[in-house]
Amino acid sequence: MINWKERRQPCPQCGREGEKGSRGTLSAGAMPAGTKYPGRLHAHCHRCGFNAWPDDVQAELDAKAVHEQEKRHERLSPFGHKLLRQCTRPLVGTARAYLQARECVLPPDDGDLYCHSALPHKPSGTVAPALVALVTDAVTGEPLTLHRTWVRSDGTKAPFERPRMLLPRHRKAGGAVRLWPDEAVSHGLAIAEGVETALSLAHAFAPVWACLDAQNLAAFPVLGGIECLTIAADNDEAGRDAADACARRWHAAGREVRIVMAPEAGADLNDLAREAA
Repeated sequence: MINWKERRQPCPQCGREGEKGSRGTLSAGAMPAGTKYPGRLHAHCHRCGFNAWPDDVQAELDAKAVHEQEKRHERLSPFGHKLLRQCTRPLVGTARAYLQARECVLPPDDGDLYCHSALPHKPSGTVAPALVALVTDAVTGEPLTLHRTWVRSDGTKAPFERPRMLLPRHRKAGGAVRLWPDEAVSHGLAIAEGVETALSLAHAFAPVWACLDAQNLAAFPVLGGIECLTIAADNDEAGRDAADACARRWHAAGREVRIVMAPEAGADLNDLAREAA
């Protein structure tokens, strides 16, 4: 227990009482001007580095820590930019072999799909090759987050739980993976949910972007200069509803829209491409 009325006292963590009968190694007192919480009490041990605050100040610090932990990045964070700099284009090695094994069209080198030869997977504590997709705002192109898929060269995902993950606490809504760059988009554009589905659609339609999920596909905004939109719908209830919602909005804006879909229930175009190979 800290006695806030005693300037020097034994440390409650290390128990040191100082040298030659001094009154302890823990120093307690008001913080000077120019420091965090000036005028508020703070205790510091000069031996072990222990720090303590009165309950009211500690509550403020704890609340701030929780807020920082839960804070959502509206744009790609410094950590995300650092991770992206570790990635490479064009796709090589396991990432390239994964897409080829899944009968996907390889995107152009200046698209927003990257590879990482040994990306840490925090939940499993392992590292493995991964595809890394940069998710950008569909309208402005502002980087939002990264979508990571840990892969194997036989066309399967890495054998651990959650082989696909977005960066935590980053905005995804309104985003898309520009598998083909803006410069390649002129009259028409094709979109799909997943990266692999989009790159299967590219056998017939390009340029193509991936929206990552049904929610983003349903809300995909009407973009200026694009007169024709092709939508690859996953053949499940969520996929069909998302494609219909997107198509209605683009049609209401006077744009030409078509929906393509694998005929088998529960399938997507990548399933179709692999069956046809």
